Amino acid sequence: MTEQFSLILLGAAQVVATTPLFYGWILDRLLGDPSWLPHPIVLFGKAIAKGEHWLNKGDHRIVKGAIMSIFLILLVYASTALLLWVTHLVHPLMAFIVQVVLIFFCLAGTTLIKEVRNVFLALDQSLEQGRQQVARIVGRDTSQLSAQEVRKAALETLAENLSDGVIAPLFWYALLGVPGMMAYKMVNTLDSMIGYHTERYLLFGRIAAKIDDIANYLPARITALLMVLVAGRPSLISFVAKFGPQHASPNSGYPEAALAGILNCRFGGSHYYFGQYFYKPYIGTNERTLSTADMHTAVAINRRTETLTIFLLLLATVLLRYI
Repeated sequence: MTEQFSLILLGAAQVVATTPLFYGWILDRLLGDPSWLPHPIVLFGKAIAKGEHWLNKGDHRIVKGAIMSIFLILLVYASTALLLWVTHLVHPLMAFIVQVVLIFFCLAGTTLIKEVRNVFLALDQSLEQGRQQVARIVGRDTSQLSAQEVRKAALETLAENLSDGVIAPLFWYALLGVPGMMAYKMVNTLDSMIGYHTERYLLFGRIAAKIDDIANYLPARITALLMVLVAGRPSLISFVAKFGPQHASPNSGYPEAALAGILNCRFGGSHYYFGQYFYKPYIGTNERTLSTADMHTAVAINRRTETLTIFLLLLATVLLRYI
């Protein structure tokens, strides 16, 4: 029995060792997103900006925005699939390395945590430095935020982007492989650039925002569930069910509600985005002062949620190989 168990563990280790997901995740943990390394998201952003400049004018803006968004998403999926096919023809190892690199590019867990930590470190120096630092990771106007609002914005972003930057890419990787993962990143980039309810983007970005809502529907709820489980607080599921739907976004409220419940604090509140005032309901009821200790707790929850998701995907890969 012991020998059989050892053989099973050895086989599982061999499967993991041949899975690009494992190495892509390790690279993200070690490197994050180095500023010196060219990133495909930058290319995505340039393509979106160029298309928006050409098309976001005149009549039929909803249709033009929809065509551009769908075209770019399908283009990324097809281009990635073609790249992997060609590199596999050249040599399977080359295709494996390309997959590892692309998975590494799609995961943003380490960079997100670094940015949030930097917000709290900057705030220790001065309120103005904290405002400037948090402006790097949020879309709202930060010029008038209080220290409490800066901390709140950073932690809300940490929770929301655990879903957008880690769990959702892994979800689409599980369903559609690396091409699906890359296509999701285009979906998310489109939403972050043109998915706002401002005068400029209200029509042109409407379909991009809807596609992002659909793509994140399950990942956001899975993220919230995993967060309360790794925190050892399954009783918070009812809290998430109550406050998650109250967010202006159909998805962001769920991971934010999970973190608000874990920290026993209150997120949300209205803010200015691109010069326009937007109403945002509160998530949670305990309006207490947030601290650096809360940031450390939130970071630990993010790390554990990410690690658990990777473990589950690798376990599924092992089981499928055996089957």
